[in-house]
Amino acid sequence: MIYVEDQTIKLNGVVLPGLVKSIEVTESAKVDEQEVEGSATKPKQATGYEDAKVNIELIIDDTQSATKYQRYATLRSIFRKPGQSVPQPIPIVSEDTAAHGVEKVIFKKLTHKGESKSGQLTASLELWEYIPQTITATTASSSSNSSGNSGSGSSAASSSLTEEYETYLSTSRGKSPAVDDAETAAAMNRVAQMPY
Repeated sequence: MIYVEDQTIKLNGVVLPGLVKSIEVTESAKVDEQEVEGSATKPKQATGYEDAKVNIELIIDDTQSATKYQRYATLRSIFRKPGQSVPQPIPIVSEDTAAHGVEKVIFKKLTHKGESKSGQLTASLELWEYIPQTITATTASSSSNSSGNSGSGSSAASSSLTEEYETYLSTSRGKSPAVDDAETAAAMNRVAQMPY
């Protein structure tokens, strides 16, 4: 069989090796369903959009310059470079993804299947759209504790504690049996004698 290499899909600046058997781009909306007591139907509320999913299936064959496994290694190096511990967003260039406005993706999954009859590899790529999130940091203003107790280190977080709990935190709640009236060596001996 004669295959013509498809030069239309680039991932991280690299043309995907092999013949593109299929490419599928899926976009969907986020919809929440609510349980309403006594109602058979569930009201639906649209809350946004899911990131697009891109699935590509390639047929990789031996060529005069490289074996199918050497060509597959190209995909593996795009998926995970040596020393890489976290997937990074990478650019994708394709007419199909451009039609959906997908420019950057996270390489989510890479699988291959060998076919003994044809001597080819079928590689499947799962890519998820990457949309960077901008997070603006704000500084928390310090507020004084309304109950007047400053012994528990009053801050915006501790102001939500009840007065009874704050009183409990500020009182002496006892000591560890390992350090009660004991010097350091004796305390460590008591710790060693405690059951696990």
